[in-house]
Amino acid sequence: MPRAQPGVLVETDASIHAIIVRIDTEHRNKFILENIDDENLLIHRDNYEELKQLLHDRLKHAVREAEESSDSD
Repeated sequence: MPRAQPGVLVETDASIHAIIVRIDTEHRNKFILENIDDENLLIHRDNYEELKQLLHDRLKHAVREAEESSDSD
């Protein structure tokens, strides 16, 4: 019998979607319940805050690298 799992529907653009999928893969599919399409994901409710923090850290790191790269030009 199917079992329902509580989740959070996340709507995002394709680039952020790709980062979330990569984070999920790196953490052995801990976060995504359902990859609905290129802009929508269903995330485990219990792991949502952790995923938000990991995404925040990943984006902050990417911005820092981009700023350092542009400063050296």
